[in-house]
Amino acid sequence: MMALGALGMAAGQARAAQVLNVGMAASDLATLDPHRASATQEKILMPWLYNGLTRFKPGSVSLEDVEPDLARGWESSPDKKVWTFTLRDDVQFHAGFGNMTSEDVVFSLDRARDTRTSTFAADFSNVDKVEAIDPRTVRITLKSPSADLPYLLVGYQGGFIVSKKAVEQRGDDFRLQPVGTGPFQFDAYQASQSVTLKANEQYFRGKPKIDQIVFRYIRSDASRDLAYESGELDLIYGRQDQRWAERMKGRDDTRLDIIEPAYQGLAYLNTSRKPFDDLRVRQAMAYAIEPERIVAYKGTLVAAASPAVIPKATLGADLDATLPPPDVEKARALLKEAGYANGLTFKVIQTQNAATLGPAQIMQAQLKKAGITMDMDVVEHATYHQQIRKDLSDLVIYASSRFPIADNYLKEFYLSGASPGQPGAAANFSHCDAADAEIEAAAKELDLAKRKALWKAAQEKIVAAVCAIPLFEQKIVWASRKTLDYGYDLQGSLSYGPLITEQTTLKK
Repeated sequence: MMALGALGMAAGQARAAQVLNVGMAASDLATLDPHRASATQEKILMPWLYNGLTRFKPGSVSLEDVEPDLARGWESSPDKKVWTFTLRDDVQFHAGFGNMTSEDVVFSLDRARDTRTSTFAADFSNVDKVEAIDPRTVRITLKSPSADLPYLLVGYQGGFIVSKKAVEQRGDDFRLQPVGTGPFQFDAYQASQSVTLKANEQYFRGKPKIDQIVFRYIRSDASRDLAYESGELDLIYGRQDQRWAERMKGRDDTRLDIIEPAYQGLAYLNTSRKPFDDLRVRQAMAYAIEPERIVAYKGTLVAAASPAVIPKATLGADLDATLPPPDVEKARALLKEAGYANGLTFKVIQTQNAATLGPAQIMQAQLKKAGITMDMDVVEHATYHQQIRKDLSDLVIYASSRFPIADNYLKEFYLSGASPGQPGAAANFSHCDAADAEIEAAAKELDLAKRKALWKAAQEKIVAAVCAIPLFEQKIVWASRKTLDYGYDLQGSLSYGPLITEQTTLKK
């Protein structure tokens, strides 16, 4: 077990350092730049290092729990096009880079919305300009009215604030020499081994109770488990596996956390070409697939049925807009009516990633019973992403999670302009265009009740068109020592990992 020795003196007695050892299922990271960090092993670290203008209350992913973070508060114009944020005056950047001001916020948001410097620029497409009114006031003007700006600015993806001076001074080195305002600051990096963070003694919410975090990269499940069982790790990224979860849950010294947001897995049917340009064929597919068997394969402790075409915990999800139950005979009848009495064959590019490879193999067997052959080309995960974005697969099995509001899922996965080959290409692998009018209208609507009605209508049309078949929802799994106290009730985390805050403690 790593240790720092005795740190600090209180009433004449030395206090043992609190060192948190974390095991992550990854071989390394690519960046600690929050506007570039997109991999799970990177996202987990971001809110430990950085803050946004707003945040979710620790442990929550409910939109009702969004509160000020680096901002003290905000107000908007009546038409929701101009938003004014008042900043805290007690925030210091790490490593002596000084007080955070509106200049840093303007720099950060302009950087986050620039495709040359950000992976998440598309999220900020509605931002017209960001201005510093004075050192403690920032004004954001939108192209179109929106009530969602406080959600966009949470400490998540492009919403993180960086030091302008540090980015300009460190240049390309900022990637592995990050400077934020969070409860922990960068200390050291060992390639393919670990990132070490230390407590930010000037953190505006108070000095963290944990002194050091060692974030270790242990890709092998067996090696990571062994390190945990031997006492080398206090917190471990879990396998999304029923047996693993049951084993960890049964340990007396361990707490199992199964948290939101869930990854939702769906089968997206490419409606732009044969055979899925025929609605009857798509309906036959829906009748032939039994999602409950996929959930049973994954295990009900870590997975659940997915009734809607967006995750059920999302604001605006319509749990009544569902596909009919499986019926192989109806599937065969529809295929015959569509001219495929002798069955059909289609091609799928499939990732080796276990999260969807197992479900794909189960689907393959189920479809075979209805006379449908799914010809599967299994490739490495990076190759899979390249090929599905080139529109090379007749069907795409894709699992993801997004910010929990219906707009985000509908615009990315079901708006025609988000189809491969389009200027705004995102992840509409089905080329669905059934609900464009409703999706676009909902994005501009300010009244929540009216937005929900539009989201509902959009999902009903998407389901009727059978653009996608929901397969499963799978939550994120972590295990930790019971001696680790997060300081809050962990229900969910947009960063896919527990927030380690100034209140988190570790008693050994």
